[in-house]
Amino acid sequence: MAVPTLPNCARMAALATALALAGCASMAPPYAPPPLPVAAQYPETDSAGAHAPDVAWQAYFADARLQALASNRDIRIAALRVEEARAAYGIQRAEQFPTIALGASGSRARVPGDLSVTGRPMTSAQYQAGLNVSAWELDFWGRVRSLKDSALQTLLASDEARRAVGVALVAQVANGYLGLRELDERVELARATVDSRAESLRIFTRRFEVGSISKLDLTQVETLLSQALSLSAQLEQARAVQAHALAQLVGGPIDLTPVAGEVRRFDDASVLQPLHAGLPSALLTQRPDLVAAEHQLRAAQANIGAARAAFFPTISLTAAYGTASAELSGLFDSGSGAWNFAPRLVLPIFDAGRLRANMELAEVRRDVAVANYEKSVQGAFREVADALSNRRWLALQVDIGKTTLAAQSERARLAKLRYDNGAAPYLEVLDAQRDLLTVEQQLVQTRRALLSSQVSLYAALGGGAPATSAAASTH
Repeated sequence: MAVPTLPNCARMAALATALALAGCASMAPPYAPPPLPVAAQYPETDSAGAHAPDVAWQAYFADARLQALASNRDIRIAALRVEEARAAYGIQRAEQFPTIALGASGSRARVPGDLSVTGRPMTSAQYQAGLNVSAWELDFWGRVRSLKDSALQTLLASDEARRAVGVALVAQVANGYLGLRELDERVELARATVDSRAESLRIFTRRFEVGSISKLDLTQVETLLSQALSLSAQLEQARAVQAHALAQLVGGPIDLTPVAGEVRRFDDASVLQPLHAGLPSALLTQRPDLVAAEHQLRAAQANIGAARAAFFPTISLTAAYGTASAELSGLFDSGSGAWNFAPRLVLPIFDAGRLRANMELAEVRRDVAVANYEKSVQGAFREVADALSNRRWLALQVDIGKTTLAAQSERARLAKLRYDNGAAPYLEVLDAQRDLLTVEQQLVQTRRALLSSQVSLYAALGGGAPATSAAASTH
């Protein structure tokens, strides 16, 4: 069987196709990142410490009980959003290339005599087989390319959004864990207070029985014990709720049993390491939410290019190349080669302003993306500034709290001594011990707040997520 040769016009169509693929250019406006709408420096600066993005969260939060994040549903949803955007990008990217299909068709028709040219009934048949290209747009003006670029930027933005979810989740889990450790220490203090006051009640009950103290003194000791028991029950309840919330965050049960050698009282030096904030401009590449906002801005820019290209003629090709015959048995005989080539050009003349409105819509959406980007930058700047300020002033509050605790402990000791020597009523001891318990609880809360400020700073600086994008391989 002879192989049919490609006609000259088909060769020219192939040449036009190659030129179209090589010569199409985007009509999107050139991208220029908006200037940072924030100060060049943070209000609070600190040159000591590591950069947050350089410290993996597994190293920053070394406790193995904080490493179970894979089961969290928010992480899973964000990952699926990335896969959704990846599939949408694949669909749009495929629009740049022709769809070539192998097709075969056959038909038979009978024409009655009164409709036939010869006046006699006629039966005809036609069979075809070959390769078909249907309505492939030659992207001279870059419309399809701009839509592909927009889909790519949306994919990259969704991947950065996944990383942002990871950063937020790491911070939530760390804060939940710190809250649990805080309640553990406060519960321990309350239990120790309950034990001490229970022993005091036993001693005072014995004294009352022998008549060495009044009923009022015994009642005051009972009041102290009741207050400690009430506080202990409240803290136990809060701890149970905090443990349930932490288990939900990590997406499953978490072993909260203290590890061997664990120090019940924890501070900044034993849990987290110092961080260096750097400059606000570094946030643009460190924080995944800001990177995502920039990708959204780039996607909006690409959509403008597609809207502009819609004003120009649309050129599409429909072609087929194969064989045709009036008999199925002769479909692949020599001389049965057949082809058709049908270019189509459409130039918009009147559309009641639809194209103009579509371009204005794309430009407005670009302006919205710019505003969202600037808002995200300002929010990130504030989060870092707040975390730096909190870290500074909470550290000072911890120092003051330690001094206050030492003074209150001495006050309680002296009040007890004065009561034992008959120089003061037991009401003075009652007030001193109540204030001592309050100061102990407040100091634990302040130390936890200091640690939480470190966690907030770590997340605000873009730590807690891998630096590489899972969507980078899609370029």
